[in-house]
Amino acid sequence: MGYAEGLITLEGEEPLASFGVISDVQYADIPDGLSFLGVPRYYRHSLNVLQRAVKKWNEEKVDFVINFGDIVDGYCPKDQSLAAVKDIVNEFSLFNGPVYHLIGNHCLYNLPRDALLPMLNIPPSDLHAYYDFSPVPEYRFVVLDGYDISAIGWPEDHPNAVKAVDFLWERNPNSDKNNPNGLLGRDRRFLMFNGAVGKEQLEWLDGVLQDATGLNQKVVICSHLPLDPNASSNEALLWNYNEVMDLIHRYDCVKVCLSGHDHKGGYSVDSHGVHHRILEAALECPPGTNAFGHIDLYPNGLLLSGTDRLETQEMVYSR
Repeated sequence: MGYAEGLITLEGEEPLASFGVISDVQYADIPDGLSFLGVPRYYRHSLNVLQRAVKKWNEEKVDFVINFGDIVDGYCPKDQSLAAVKDIVNEFSLFNGPVYHLIGNHCLYNLPRDALLPMLNIPPSDLHAYYDFSPVPEYRFVVLDGYDISAIGWPEDHPNAVKAVDFLWERNPNSDKNNPNGLLGRDRRFLMFNGAVGKEQLEWLDGVLQDATGLNQKVVICSHLPLDPNASSNEALLWNYNEVMDLIHRYDCVKVCLSGHDHKGGYSVDSHGVHHRILEAALECPPGTNAFGHIDLYPNGLLLSGTDRLETQEMVYSR
């Protein structure tokens, strides 16, 4: 990764706004462990990463913060889940400005939507977690709910959970629906820890992008689940990423898609010139290291200034 050729273009300009970013804190008060791929995970240290992030964002006087989901880990003991979520939310509350949260699979392992969304101050909309906001007139941020159609987080008899279970049984032959064995290529995304954007949300997104186009706003899409296979591993993709991107590509206003979930991070520019940036996970920072940063918004690009594992990245667009 690193800087793009357009650095001089942004360097001489004053940013319109700045915001902090962090993803996949996945805190739990348990000993360190390993992912299913054998990658070390530092469950307690991730809280320290968040604390340093909040301190840094306050020092930098960024305007707002976006948390890209998975604030507590699925291995968090269930009798500690509520307290662990409260602990992380309280750390975010020490930031001197608004914090915008996305939900991830690990959030939903710990708490159902009706308990989780109010704690994260996600605007109430029939327990859906998609919304948009405009921090400056030139930009619109769109937060997607990648677990709209999902086998986790909803009551078992909820229509969105039933759709998700049926969807998985049609596409994943394994008894363990988090097992990708036998699935090839991009079909490996059909796992229970992923999800999809539903029809109503797609219609809402279409309306938001129409409105942003009319206001001549540039749009940043925020999604816990990645939307481009060239930036992400197949196993981390949104189930219907192609349907979402087909809609996004109808508009020139969308410039950048920011995501979490795929802990190693990633970057690509798709065939329509949209930048895709996946943020590295705070959970996988060895003690003393960090994975957070801030992004400066410019009229013609974004500049991510990262720390340690979260690599600095410039995203300049011309459309």
